[in-house]
Amino acid sequence: MNWYNFKYQYLVRFWSPVPAVIAAGILSAFYFGITGTFWAVTGEFTRWGGHILQWLGVDVSHWGYFQVIGLQGSLLTRIDGVMILGMFVGCFSAALWANNVKLRLPQHRIRVFQAIMGGIIAGFGARLAMGCNLAAFFTGIPQFSLHAWFFAIATAIGSLAGAKVSLLPIFRIPVQLQKVSAAQPLNQHATRAQRHFRIGMLLFITFVLWAVSRALDEPRLGYAALFGLAFGLIIERAQVCFTSAFRDLWITGRTQMAKAIIAGMAVGAIGVYSYVQLGMDPKIFWAGPNAVIGGLLFGFGIVLAGGCETGWMYRAVEGQVHFWLVGLGNIIGSTLLALVWDDLAPILVVNFDKINLLKTFGPQGGLLATYTMLGVFLALVLYWEKYFFARKARQALQTA
Repeated sequence: MNWYNFKYQYLVRFWSPVPAVIAAGILSAFYFGITGTFWAVTGEFTRWGGHILQWLGVDVSHWGYFQVIGLQGSLLTRIDGVMILGMFVGCFSAALWANNVKLRLPQHRIRVFQAIMGGIIAGFGARLAMGCNLAAFFTGIPQFSLHAWFFAIATAIGSLAGAKVSLLPIFRIPVQLQKVSAAQPLNQHATRAQRHFRIGMLLFITFVLWAVSRALDEPRLGYAALFGLAFGLIIERAQVCFTSAFRDLWITGRTQMAKAIIAGMAVGAIGVYSYVQLGMDPKIFWAGPNAVIGGLLFGFGIVLAGGCETGWMYRAVEGQVHFWLVGLGNIIGSTLLALVWDDLAPILVVNFDKINLLKTFGPQGGLLATYTMLGVFLALVLYWEKYFFARKARQALQTA
């Protein structure tokens, strides 16, 4: 395979989601094993909100939530910080390679409302549950934390409610038709594509060199940056979005992304299990009402906004201003949760147990329980797919 074929096949074309998400699951397990932490983003977004408040003169040192997740250091000195920086660079590099960067404004003010309000609801719910789509699906479930199952089921229910609300007439943008005398030619902009590709390569190589230099001085930070870069490439090139996985499930019956996510969790779980057997401790959080309420809010919010944490990140660097607003809403929502955490935590969170399935059922039993529940999830997705299209076929026959 020559360079041009390689470039087109792997750097310009979108990747198939199933192998890409499986690769993300494998990388998330290695990320845990090498850095000792987990792949998640909203905790760091909450710290950004804390730093902004500090810059505005607000004393957040006594806020209980920041005592739980920590507010020390900066973007460049925290593992989560450099990992997320790597994700943005990976997304931006991949988008530039494919000439997929173009400023696109929201088409209607209702979309602005959806972006900000949905982002706030999703950010608040994610942090209430101590995890977002990544921290639950690619971390919590593969790390055998029961709270993540509560969150996942609640997210599915919340996304169904979000799908129904997003289809209401108020959220339908009027379509403007424009009369033309002939088809408009498609502009390829070959020169711009070449320029974007070179900029993307320069950005990618520069970041790799910086991350390697960090690894020589502080290995965990450097490795986290490289993992983030890989995560960013995967989610942009494969267009990995948990919102589309849930929304498509309910609205169009398409299940490809949902199946890919289940496969990614399955391979991630066996990787984490191996590290746990070597003596590492998985990240376990409270399995309380917070996980259920947070999941409901998160599922509703991501569908209303049109993007989850992975989805808004790669779409934002592609130039879609709508998702800049979703990201802003995420930071606002997660910071609002930090503000009210001390009032909510005693009621909804900290008085409930942190349940590790590997300890509850034993190592083999916990692994078996996890794969059994993943199998149930897959069976439900397959059943829904069959039911959805059978119902559509019946409706078509009745209409005819």
